[in-house]
Amino acid sequence: MTQSVLVVDDEPNIVLSLEFLMKQMDLDVRVAEDGDAALQEIGRQAPDLVLLDVMMPKRDGFSVCRAIRANAAWDDVKIIMLTAKSRDEERERGLAAGADDYIVKPFSTRDVRNRVGKILKLD
Repeated sequence: MTQSVLVVDDEPNIVLSLEFLMKQMDLDVRVAEDGDAALQEIGRQAPDLVLLDVMMPKRDGFSVCRAIRANAAWDDVKIIMLTAKSRDEERERGLAAGADDYIVKPFSTRDVRNRVGKILKLD
């Protein structure tokens, strides 16, 4: 069964890039443009992985991450936060909110590919 990824970002160019990369990895990809839409998508069908931007309209990524972790039905959902916020405090805040990993923008496609592969065990 194909694993699925939900890309959550309000930047169209980043969404396109991540969507293309995830499809190259043979993953099923869905997209949400803000935190509220992300939670609605996860409620419809939980993905295996969420690539989650931090700075978004309506609801930020930290809040979305905490909401995912607060729902026992979504315990298996992995979360990688993608953000321009590179300070150690921000990284720690993301991991404390429940993220499995934290990637700083601009990111290399190789790094994203490697980290997604590791988290989803795509060896």
